[in-house]
Amino acid sequence: MEAAERRQQRDAQRRLRELARQFKDRAKLSAIEQAHLEVATYENQLEVLLSVHKEQGQTWDWAALAASLPPPIPQRNSHHEYRAKHQMTVALPSQKEGLEATVEQARLQDEQAFQEATQSYLKERAEWERMNGLSQRILAGDHTAYIEALSEFSPFGEISELGSSLHFTVHNAKLIECELKANGKQVIPSEAKTLTASGKVSIKPMPKGRFHEIYQDYLSACVLRVAREVFALLPVETLLITAFADVFDPRTGQTGEQSVLSVIVPRAVIARLDFEKLDPSEAVENFIHRSNFKASRKSELFQAIIPLTPADTVRTAIEDMGFRDLLDSVQKMREDIASKIAGLNPHLSVPSLQNSPSS
Repeated sequence: MEAAERRQQRDAQRRLRELARQFKDRAKLSAIEQAHLEVATYENQLEVLLSVHKEQGQTWDWAALAASLPPPIPQRNSHHEYRAKHQMTVALPSQKEGLEATVEQARLQDEQAFQEATQSYLKERAEWERMNGLSQRILAGDHTAYIEALSEFSPFGEISELGSSLHFTVHNAKLIECELKANGKQVIPSEAKTLTASGKVSIKPMPKGRFHEIYQDYLSACVLRVAREVFALLPVETLLITAFADVFDPRTGQTGEQSVLSVIVPRAVIARLDFEKLDPSEAVENFIHRSNFKASRKSELFQAIIPLTPADTVRTAIEDMGFRDLLDSVQKMREDIASKIAGLNPHLSVPSLQNSPSS
């Protein structure tokens, strides 16, 4: 838990804070230095947005937590008292006056140390019992335990700071659905800053094409980051992530929140990706997904899609199966169908796949 709380910020974020500090002191810089600092701050802001997917929090070993031992019970000791008595024993007769009070004070010091150790133990014991119970519930696939872990050990603080919000739904022990709202219009700069040949800052409106390219990459990066964090935190096998953004409806003239990207992310696929080198938008092609990032020139926003559903995850599961697992799955489906047919008409039957010549 302490390790999760002390996770280091990414280099890009540390650089951004340093640039912000320098920007406050820009009055001390020359005009050219101020221009370089302003452009560097702008470029670093984009770097932070487009590298969200490169970071991942601590991987939780719930089996190890469930098997962990409780903290040791503190033992009462008399170290200070024994030391004081020893000093009194070896002291000269003229020095023994007042040492009895010292022994009593040492005894009280030992008692205070024991009481403090007991209080610390009680807190550690309560925390151990809580984490041990949570670990066992997570390993058992308890839905509420999943939600508790996502709420308490939330690794999504950085994404929230960048202007996004998340909502999770646990469908079963292996499948979690996430709705992600990315406020790209608020966090992506509306202006592009570059340096001129003379060292001055050139500020122009962000080109529409460049804005949507950044927005698409940022949205895809957030999806990948969410998948990495959930897989690091919980023993689920599949994530269904739908990203929402502001979409213009020409029929009403209103802008509303609509789904623009929906992705089914299996753990097995995410584990094969090199997040330091991949392009977020291109990486989404590795998964079953729906999107329409072709922006309208009039609305300057993405177009809405019909999001994927938990039923669509069955296709992903089949693609990741080996031959034997696939055969067992088909056999189970045949048995289910046979059971339903038998309930409708006892005279009909479906032959077993194991008895089929093609098996």
